[in-house]
Amino acid sequence: MRDLQREFALPNVIRLEQNYRSHGNILDAANALIQQNRGRLGKKLWTEAGAGEPIRVFEAYSDVDEARFIVEELSELVREGVGRHQIALLYRSNAQSRVLEHHLFTQGIPYRVHGGLRFFDRQEIKHALAYLRLIANPDDDTAFTRVVNFPTRGIGGRSIEALQDAAQQTNSSLYNAAASLAGKAGSAVARFVRLIETLRSETRDLPLPVVIDQLIDKSGLRQHYLADKEGQDRLENLDELINAATAFLHEESGSPSDSSSDGEVAPDGGPLASFLAHASLEAGEHQAGEGEEAVQLMTVHAAKGLEFDVVFITGLEQGLFPHENAAQERDGLEEERRLMYVALTRARRRLYLSHAQTRLLHGQTRYCLPSSFLEELPATLLRRINRGGGQSARPTGSPGGQAQTAVGGLRIGQNVRHARFGAGVIVATEGSGSEARVQVNFGAGGMKWLALKYARLTPA
Repeated sequence: MRDLQREFALPNVIRLEQNYRSHGNILDAANALIQQNRGRLGKKLWTEAGAGEPIRVFEAYSDVDEARFIVEELSELVREGVGRHQIALLYRSNAQSRVLEHHLFTQGIPYRVHGGLRFFDRQEIKHALAYLRLIANPDDDTAFTRVVNFPTRGIGGRSIEALQDAAQQTNSSLYNAAASLAGKAGSAVARFVRLIETLRSETRDLPLPVVIDQLIDKSGLRQHYLADKEGQDRLENLDELINAATAFLHEESGSPSDSSSDGEVAPDGGPLASFLAHASLEAGEHQAGEGEEAVQLMTVHAAKGLEFDVVFITGLEQGLFPHENAAQERDGLEEERRLMYVALTRARRRLYLSHAQTRLLHGQTRYCLPSSFLEELPATLLRRINRGGGQSARPTGSPGGQAQTAVGGLRIGQNVRHARFGAGVIVATEGSGSEARVQVNFGAGGMKWLALKYARLTPA
């Protein structure tokens, strides 16, 4: 618009600022946020609908705790008469839908992924699961056919037909019939069979998340999507599959890091077979049908032009929203802020903002800083939601392993502020009394060990 005004020397700009969708508190928050961007024309939304409810902000201990809170809240809203189709869960990255989908599924709540596929229906996840099924059972012809030439190995349709004929004649699986295929195609199929044999051998006694990590690398899936300029989302989904395996082992045994058979891929399949059954169950026909009352899940990009009575914006953490890639691009942070503006203004009546202190990343617990966007919203518009009289409690037995109690009245996972380094999260402690130290993740400022008697940390 600025370029148009400059090029044609427009004498007047008419701003369409009255908003008929959102209540005043939501618009005031959106206005305050977007004012942080430079070079704007100064558009400021307003409404005659009144201030409405304060914006609810929830800090969860973990991504699982966040999803549990959201499902509990929306269930209560539905009981109060809000239509499920008027409730939207928004997230910055497609991979974030997995933990939300899981909790909706376990509670039997119909949902629909708008403008996309459910987690276990996504192409890259189906490919990775096919490799997993071959590790568990190399005679799985459906899995074999899906990935024998993905990533591309020079095995065409005719070669696969020849292999299917050979399998039929010998009454064997495609895997076992591979040795009978001659020529160039036979060599390519033989290399694929050796890959599966190597994966089965090298991952036999490894924990399930490590198995998935290794197959993503050795199968070529990671390299394939790295070479794809549109592959970032797919790579994030593959990493989320590792998280799904970690969470699954935790739910099944309560200790994913144990060296017992509960955390390893036993020769008889063990947790691998159980995880594949779990994935098949969640990938079943559970997405709400056309016209069925269902909670809406979508990325912020997919939400453009839509509106809902109730909106949950999830995963408001540094590196997630704003996305970590934003710092690497020109004006990247301002574009992320525009996306957040879009997300805020999807809500008509009630808006929830949530973030987690910890989140699974590549199967490991990562401590997170709240999104800088939260600090840009006027505190007078926000209502902090606490469960149990304080910050949301850490779920019993949740992944992470370390006790919450720290030293000097501070605890692991607590957000703190340092006069020099700024905001951070306590990730470790040691010592006591005058010797007490804490390790703090200051995000872009890095990890630092600080002596408590000198650091003068304050709760953030």
